[in-house]
Amino acid sequence: MSAPDEEDLIHTFNGIAFTTRSSPELLRSLATFEARNDDVLLVSYPKSGTHWLAEIILHLYASKVAITSPIEFGDLSKLEQLDHLSCKRIIPTHLDCNMLPPTFKLKQCKAIYILRNPKDIAVSMYHYYRENPNLPTIDSWLEFLEMFLKGDVVCGSWFDHVLSWEENTTDKNTLFLFYEDMKKDLPKVVKKVSTFLGVNASESGINEICAKSSFSEMKTNTEKENYNPNQTVCALTSNRRLIFRKGAVGDWKNHFTPKQNRMFEETFAKKMKSSKVAEHIVYEF
Repeated sequence: MSAPDEEDLIHTFNGIAFTTRSSPELLRSLATFEARNDDVLLVSYPKSGTHWLAEIILHLYASKVAITSPIEFGDLSKLEQLDHLSCKRIIPTHLDCNMLPPTFKLKQCKAIYILRNPKDIAVSMYHYYRENPNLPTIDSWLEFLEMFLKGDVVCGSWFDHVLSWEENTTDKNTLFLFYEDMKKDLPKVVKKVSTFLGVNASESGINEICAKSSFSEMKTNTEKENYNPNQTVCALTSNRRLIFRKGAVGDWKNHFTPKQNRMFEETFAKKMKSSKVAEHIVYEF
């Protein structure tokens, strides 16, 4: 069977590239989506640690919630599926803040935004593009890096994504987390999440959640033969085995040349000069 034409893999909506697994009909209908007061949004740019955070939240709620696939993933039937869920909904999304269904804000739903340093994201996305049949072929790391810096990748520009959500930093219903903080002190972050969500968790409970939610544990579980690989909180694939690679902080140094790093830093300085969130990004330990 021949591979699909590359132009059939991607389409553009509101100036942002999406895979065809996010149908234009669904994206258009998101404006009419009816949020519930107790919905929790799990927001990120791809490859930022969404699955890790989803796993933690699932354990915090002792599995009494439904973690859906991303709101923008699928066709029109997606909204109906979400509507039929009777339990509390944890809804992941890679959407830019400006594309979010307005009822989430009107109903003051809680949102957790997880941020990861963009150099590691670029590297992780590069490998993801290479391994994911739903994404266009990439010839080289340099080609991908240039695409990433221009925002010519799925889900658009990392810079624009962060800036669109950063406008909510003063909103008590939005919690900003850093992937690198999770790597450094996971119990502290889990405690912060439980407080934000109003879920009581003891110190021993938090330590147990951290053990169950470690990157190595999740990667191992995913690789077990009896594990369902067709469930992800990523809008780019439903194959969970494509999700976990290294999960390291600072892997970008194995890919960036000094010249590429300068190119990245220049773009970052220009795009993020007004960003307060950017000041807290950690590139290595």
